Amino acid sequence: MSGNTVAFIGTGIMGKPMVRNLLKAGYAVQAWNRSPAKAGELAADGAKICTSARQAAEGAQVLVCMLSDGPTCDAVLFGAEGAAAALPAGALLIVMSSIPVDTAAAQARRCAELGLGYLDAPVSGGERGAREASLAIMVGGEPAAFAQGRAVLAAMGRPVHVGPAGTGELAKLVNQLIVASTIATVAEGLLLAERGGADPAKVHEALLGGFVDSPIWRQHGQRMLGGDFTPGGMAKWQLKDTHTALAHADSLGLQLPVGRLVDSLFAAMVEAGDGELDHAGLIRQLRRHNALPQ
Repeated sequence: MSGNTVAFIGTGIMGKPMVRNLLKAGYAVQAWNRSPAKAGELAADGAKICTSARQAAEGAQVLVCMLSDGPTCDAVLFGAEGAAAALPAGALLIVMSSIPVDTAAAQARRCAELGLGYLDAPVSGGERGAREASLAIMVGGEPAAFAQGRAVLAAMGRPVHVGPAGTGELAKLVNQLIVASTIATVAEGLLLAERGGADPAKVHEALLGGFVDSPIWRQHGQRMLGGDFTPGGMAKWQLKDTHTALAHADSLGLQLPVGRLVDSLFAAMVEAGDGELDHAGLIRQLRRHNALPQ
């Protein structure tokens, strides 16, 4: 087992630039993706392209999983593919996908049975953050596991250990609720400016530097103004996360009325066929709601 070898499963919009940053940091990366062509593009960067998740895991000290959801992660890691079982004893599994809190806790228990360390380490920052290695990385797991995986995580962004297994995912749910509601409010504000007779682009410029200013105001506000909804983060995955956050809140006896409303807006957006657009495309749903032209 080489201390310099990282297995990376899931080389999509986020995973691909994350792999490139690991390679730049000097790690040997063994990559696999369910759609082989997406992983194949990384061969030119120096990654070893594997034909199965299990092959990617063999001989790696760390396995990073960046798949779409909890069931997919479980199937690839612990199902017939058996990627986790292919890791050497003492290796570390880092699940960077957005999955339910309970799923992360269950994965940690399964890893302990296999003699593996475990971290749940979801991210925020979108495709740009993945490219720039500036991702906010929220990490749950044992302190020793965090120490083991910290350098790998630092090659992709800014890792912060927030508590035991599952709390990284909990922090991600907090993030996603805030992101979703902020996107909705930015969209409403720009529509109000437009409908009221102001130039939305000038309103956007005028508010830079004030309390409204944020990456969402700057980046997603600009996407809304330009109508560019090429996905950095797909709306259907935003909806998955708000659903997960609300289900977890329900399990705690919490009522989150703003989150519930925003979740319904994203659900309507996905139902309208815009699920694979960037989540900033929520402004299209608000236009539909108000019978305004796109």
